[in-house]
Amino acid sequence: MASGSDRNPIIIGGLPSQVPDFDPEETQEWLDSLDAAVDERGRERARYLMLRLIERAREKRVAVPEMRSTDYVNTIATKDEPFFPGNEEIERKVLNATRWNAAVMVSRAQRPGIGVGGHIATFASSASLYDVGFNHFFRGKDEGDGGDQIFFQGHASPGIYARAFLLDRLSEAQLDAFRQEKSKFPNGLSSYPHPRLMPDFWEFPTVSMGLGPLGAIYQARMNRYMEARGIADTSKSHVWAYLGDGEMDEPESLGQLSIAAREGLDNLTFVVNCNLQRLDGPVRGNGKVIQELESQFRGAGWNVIKLVWDRSWDPLLAQDRDGVLVNKLNTTPDGQFQTYATETGAYIRNHFFGDDHRLRAMVENMTDDQILHLGRGGHDHKKVYAAYAAAKAHKGQPTVILAQTVKGWTLGPNFEGRNATHQMKKLTVEDLKRFRDRLHIPITDKQLDEGYPPYYHPGRESEEIQYMHDRRNALGGYVPTRVVRAKPLPLPAEKTYAAAKKGSGQQSIATTMAFVRVLKDLMRDKEIGKRFVLIAPDEYRTFGMDAFFPSAKIYNPLGQQYEAVDRELLLAYKESPTGQMLHDGISEAGCTASLIAAGSAYATHGEPLIPVYVFYSMFGFQRTGDQFWQMADQLSRGFVLGATAGRTTLTGEGLQHADGHSQLLASTNPGCVSYDPAFGYEIAHIVQDGLRRMYGDNAEDVFYYLTVYNEPIQHPAEPENVDAEGILKGIYRFKEGEKGEIAAQIMASGVAVPWAVEAQRILADEWNVKADVWSATSWNELRRDAVAVDEYNLLHPEEEMRVPYVTQKLSGAQGPFVAVSDWMRSVPDQISRWVPGPYTSLGADGFGFADTRGAARRYFHIDAQSIVLAVLTELARDGKIDRSALKQAVDRYQLLDVTAADPGAAGGDA
Repeated sequence: MASGSDRNPIIIGGLPSQVPDFDPEETQEWLDSLDAAVDERGRERARYLMLRLIERAREKRVAVPEMRSTDYVNTIATKDEPFFPGNEEIERKVLNATRWNAAVMVSRAQRPGIGVGGHIATFASSASLYDVGFNHFFRGKDEGDGGDQIFFQGHASPGIYARAFLLDRLSEAQLDAFRQEKSKFPNGLSSYPHPRLMPDFWEFPTVSMGLGPLGAIYQARMNRYMEARGIADTSKSHVWAYLGDGEMDEPESLGQLSIAAREGLDNLTFVVNCNLQRLDGPVRGNGKVIQELESQFRGAGWNVIKLVWDRSWDPLLAQDRDGVLVNKLNTTPDGQFQTYATETGAYIRNHFFGDDHRLRAMVENMTDDQILHLGRGGHDHKKVYAAYAAAKAHKGQPTVILAQTVKGWTLGPNFEGRNATHQMKKLTVEDLKRFRDRLHIPITDKQLDEGYPPYYHPGRESEEIQYMHDRRNALGGYVPTRVVRAKPLPLPAEKTYAAAKKGSGQQSIATTMAFVRVLKDLMRDKEIGKRFVLIAPDEYRTFGMDAFFPSAKIYNPLGQQYEAVDRELLLAYKESPTGQMLHDGISEAGCTASLIAAGSAYATHGEPLIPVYVFYSMFGFQRTGDQFWQMADQLSRGFVLGATAGRTTLTGEGLQHADGHSQLLASTNPGCVSYDPAFGYEIAHIVQDGLRRMYGDNAEDVFYYLTVYNEPIQHPAEPENVDAEGILKGIYRFKEGEKGEIAAQIMASGVAVPWAVEAQRILADEWNVKADVWSATSWNELRRDAVAVDEYNLLHPEEEMRVPYVTQKLSGAQGPFVAVSDWMRSVPDQISRWVPGPYTSLGADGFGFADTRGAARRYFHIDAQSIVLAVLTELARDGKIDRSALKQAVDRYQLLDVTAADPGAAGGDA
């Protein structure tokens, strides 16, 4: 055997093996002992001894490398399981009733004339995992704090409803209104966890798979952040996320594991229901998903608890002196275990135990029925309780529990473990009878034969129901429950916005910087300043927000344990355990999860936070649009800033960076109030109104999206008698035409307003056209208002017809109307049908590219000269000028030559 000095130096788990051997004789004694164990007792015994040594080393806090995976058995040995404090018999009865009602609810939802779908098998596999949590771990909100935050697996919602029915939280009429939210209003139950649809029940939307685990990580982190900053005591709150093993294929499910480990979030537990099945087949038919997940979570720094087998395996494993059973468990692929779940005891005896005489001997005294009922750990209450208790007790790391179950468990041979079980929604009468018998539900054959299967309730005064109420009372109330205890915030005084309304004078600044200046003044407010949560994906300097580093500081629970390279600078990078800024690295998904957690803190913990998420515009709504939908569902509030917006404004960056469509994407989100402001005073009014609507009296469940740019311009002071209503509703007249005889209207948003003003000057000086310039602060809000008016008029034909705001506003203006923005034409085209006159639009349709701003705008025909041509074209179409003027304009301004355009301002970060 080679000595230590003869080996190649390597690093294992961060531990250098080339450390000098100061006592080679002692080292050789240890090596010889291992050799002797292998020679005399075999490799399995030697392996066992090594594992025990590693276990003891960790107990003694000796730094040894982590193993990527362990044997395919339970992490918690039988001898280490704690006392189970519940009444298992009663809990089984409760769970059986819950299982029955969940399946019946979905089955009844398929009755003729309804057929709204539903899922049975997911809850059937995870029922025990939830039940132990409900009975012994999930804290409610009755103590006045946020309790525990539980991210229920979306497809398991029928089971959560069924349990609430037993507790009289939901009625039979509500169960029968599952997935019939409008036709059975107000009894309708949402298909999945949707807080917006059931705001007193659900807290966290989870059914867009992958977003639950991501949201849970950042919720746990937000809990720590709020406590560190003295906003709320979240020390008792624990975050539980219930996930599917197939769901872990989503990139979002595993993408942010490292932050949970890095920040030591031991207030977080993932429970992965490993039923080995996706929606249509096995997760890892040829592999072992539990082993794979164990490696991934261990590698990310998590504490891993495997809950693979129920107590019926304990005697067999106790006999396994030479490891042949463990080896068989290790080497059997998931696809085969799925098959065992659907086969007979005789099949399992022959195919699992039959190929080795030592395995056959282990089960020779067992009947085929006993072998058939060798179960999975996720269905064993005591084993589940042991795993949960260990997770809660573990300190310094987040924990994942990998619990093996059978999809469709207890539903009968037509459901259990079948590839199609996820899509099976209705039980036949024979299925129901078998199911009833297995659960010991006191319902007769006659009841099942003669009509729809009935729900079962053991009675309000029954031992089982009283037990359920007692457990929930002991744990602080019923879950899931969403409670809004937050009070309106005192809003900043009018003077807070004064600086922004004065304009920028001779200084040129971008609208991004105009917003940052407003934010800086708001953060100084003694009442609400501390409630702002700044969020950015590694781009604070790009957005001009490094000015906040010295005062607000960057949140890091460990503080700053190094000397910053820029420590001598005025705006040095500064981290602090009480920092206000979340700087999560290059992860828009992580930042959006932080935004959602902060924006819903008013409900989760009764303490409002005001998140301000600033991102590179192109990488916001496009990349994380699913999460913005989740944000609206979770009723989160806050400000979202699409900085460096526009298809031509972000000069030099090119195709992947040029955002000309996020406003269109934002328009699809009913919870999003979006604006495209041009000047600082517009931003001030919008932010002031946003604070009022989201955090004042009668707060609304919306969030604000503002697109801001990085092109420096001079911002005018707020005009006297400014049309504040028009700013907020979406359009106001910014500048009337001063000379010219032929009328026209130019509507522009954001960075395009200065182009419109220049076009106004050219039209007046060179073409005798008097054009008014309108600032369209929100094409989206104008359309939303108009659609609502149309709907009202459609349904109230006997009443006076209402008029959309944009129509009212433009009614006295003489067309034609030309709209322009740095967005694709679909954005301003949203309002075309409600504009009272000839209407056309200009836009940046197509992929962006790298060039000067002037060249890009000339290419897309949205610059000032192109606006002039568009206005002239509409006037010629209306017969107000001769068409020969159009060719004159094209030639005069060289509109076919991008090199003829003024390059415009260069640079302009923030």
